[in-house]
Amino acid sequence: MIFQCVADLRDFCCDLPVGNADAAAAAQKRQDALTKPPGSLGRLEELTTWLARWQGCAAPSLKRVTIAVFAGNHGVARRGVSAYPQEVTAQMVANFAAGGAAINQLARLAGADLKVVPIELDRPTTDFTEHPAMMVEEFLEAVDVGYRTVPTACDLLIVGEMGIANTTAASTLCTALLGGTASEWIGRGTGIDDRGWERKRAAIDTALKRHKQNLDDPLAMAAALGGRELAAIAGATLAARRHGIPVLLDGFVATAAVAPLHCLSPTALDHCQAGHVSAEAGHRALLRRLGLQPLLDLDMRLGEASGAAVAVHLLRAAIACYEGMATFSQAGVSGQNTDPFY
Repeated sequence: MIFQCVADLRDFCCDLPVGNADAAAAAQKRQDALTKPPGSLGRLEELTTWLARWQGCAAPSLKRVTIAVFAGNHGVARRGVSAYPQEVTAQMVANFAAGGAAINQLARLAGADLKVVPIELDRPTTDFTEHPAMMVEEFLEAVDVGYRTVPTACDLLIVGEMGIANTTAASTLCTALLGGTASEWIGRGTGIDDRGWERKRAAIDTALKRHKQNLDDPLAMAAALGGRELAAIAGATLAARRHGIPVLLDGFVATAAVAPLHCLSPTALDHCQAGHVSAEAGHRALLRRLGLQPLLDLDMRLGEASGAAVAVHLLRAAIACYEGMATFSQAGVSGQNTDPFY
């Protein structure tokens, strides 16, 4: 395994590459020379500079885009916190393999390679209202799966998930790491009714009481309250940072999965952008707490990396302008007047 113990993982999170400042500066210099008022393309300009920094190249590219969707099952599902039975996780993985899901269509349109990674679906995590969801070894194994899924030759990584009851795990993790009450973080997930919502809240409250001794340790919380697919997303995000690959995060669950990394180091997610803000309750607040501004707000709440896959087109638009526009000198257009007496 990449990480032999939690201490290895913690040390890794606190000693991450900082990106290529020279590449970012060169990209910004070109942006300022293009035939437009400085900053007039708004976040499209920021995105090319961000890509340049984390790809380590002043000419960022999106020729090799990988979408990684991790799937896992959760013991807390037995508490009736989802509108769907647990077997739906494996059924949806089969649907991904057959090309019949939303993410298949969106990945094709985005020109991305789709990797679907089921993680021990026949062995759900333990019900975290009674015991830790994962023992340390299980947690590290799931992190390792995510880490090894990321190809080193990649221009952009998109992370997403599939797992019945994983919004309960995500909400529990957010409450534990960031404070507040369970009611502030939970939503309807797959479409639960009022009784299901109350079961979800009760499960979270019970879990927080059971694991309160670990509330000051983000990695212990990720193991005790998360899931294998969440741990894999964290591992993939760390691999991307190590390999110089920018990351687009999908919705609430995918963002919650990397929240422990932010709690360990405030700069751990500098190579990440939020592809969109989900309609799932809590995601907007979570993005604010992590300092992430979403690229899209489309009321999506499907998961599967679907929202982030749509956001790829914004990145492609940013690069198209950056690559294709003429500079002022190339176009013979007068630049901004810098004469102080003008």
